[in-house]
Amino acid sequence: MGRPRPTAPGPDLTARLTLLLIEDDPGDALLVEEMAADAASDFDLVWAKSFGHAQVELATVRPDCILLDLHLPDAQGLDALDKVQRSARGVPVVVMTGLAEDGTGLAAVAAGAQDYLVKGRVDADLFTRAVRYAIERKRAEQDTAALRASEHRAQENARLERGLLPVPLLRRHGVEVVARYRPGRAHGLLGGDFYDVVEDDDGTVHLLIGDVCGHGPDEAALGVSLRIAWRTLVVAGVPAEAAMRTLEEILVAERTQSHIFATVTSVELAPDRTTMGVIRAGHPGFLIRTGTGVDWVEASGGPALGLVRKHAKWTSQQCRIGEHGSLVLFTDGLFEGLISPTERLGEDGLLDYARTRGTASADGFVDALISHAERLAGEYGGLTDDVAVVHVQWTKGGFRS
Repeated sequence: MGRPRPTAPGPDLTARLTLLLIEDDPGDALLVEEMAADAASDFDLVWAKSFGHAQVELATVRPDCILLDLHLPDAQGLDALDKVQRSARGVPVVVMTGLAEDGTGLAAVAAGAQDYLVKGRVDADLFTRAVRYAIERKRAEQDTAALRASEHRAQENARLERGLLPVPLLRRHGVEVVARYRPGRAHGLLGGDFYDVVEDDDGTVHLLIGDVCGHGPDEAALGVSLRIAWRTLVVAGVPAEAAMRTLEEILVAERTQSHIFATVTSVELAPDRTTMGVIRAGHPGFLIRTGTGVDWVEASGGPALGLVRKHAKWTSQQCRIGEHGSLVLFTDGLFEGLISPTERLGEDGLLDYARTRGTASADGFVDALISHAERLAGEYGGLTDDVAVVHVQWTKGGFRS
């Protein structure tokens, strides 16, 4: 019984298969070898005389199926099966039992073996079918497990999506919100970008846009925590500067690694829509659309949350605006895509294009910005970062009771 070359997981059932026989009795091993030789399928057989010997073989060979005797010098009964399954995760196991051990064989199947064969009652055809069926059963089990895991991830993503993509809390007419969230192509799932819009009883509109560094469920969960915390603080009437300090405390407490940080911008739009207060924590600027054009607003700000803890300070900068218009907040994924091998769209490129779409509707404006960024980056790997865009538009006269 020569040592075959290792085979890849998930074998082609028309190809030659590698079997690992774990059997301490040379006579029984010889019978199995003869059946494998007489079988209609092509089998390469590796013989291990003990569980310890099998571990050595498994270090260099991944078999397509394992044939296991339950009475080994160093492992007995279902304990032997458990040890083999732990050492060869994902490899189907067929148990070899004695003539009076049907109950043991059934118990082994209940414990995770794919099948059992009774020594002395097996011919080449039965042997072949048992091995082939065991491989297919294991593959079906793995497919089912993968499907369940995928469904579980989908459920988790749906929960994260509900947290990251909120319904704006608007108490009166006169404010319209258009929001888009586009996951980066590299991962295809929601990441750490988040946003929210909340209107007070007095007509003040609070806006939030943020971006947790990194991608994945941990970053998404942290983004959800920060967004919900911000909404809670706003509804509770906590001043914007104090709310920002609290968000940093929450980020530090909830982040999974010490280097994780988040960039954030919050805006308070006054009830008369003539002024706004802006707090910027490491986040890029935003666009303001007026009746005559599009401008870039870059308020002074402090560091990103969680980046410089001891001396971090955020203050609100007051800005004057027109009584009718709109604000467009976004994450840096919108302008960080490559438009050449060495050049990114950048803030200036985004503003230049936005000015060509100044008369578009809210939906049309947001969709045009994202489509433009996607089109330019398409030849250079696409947009690899998440993109969140929030367009808030108010009607003339502002708050109406």
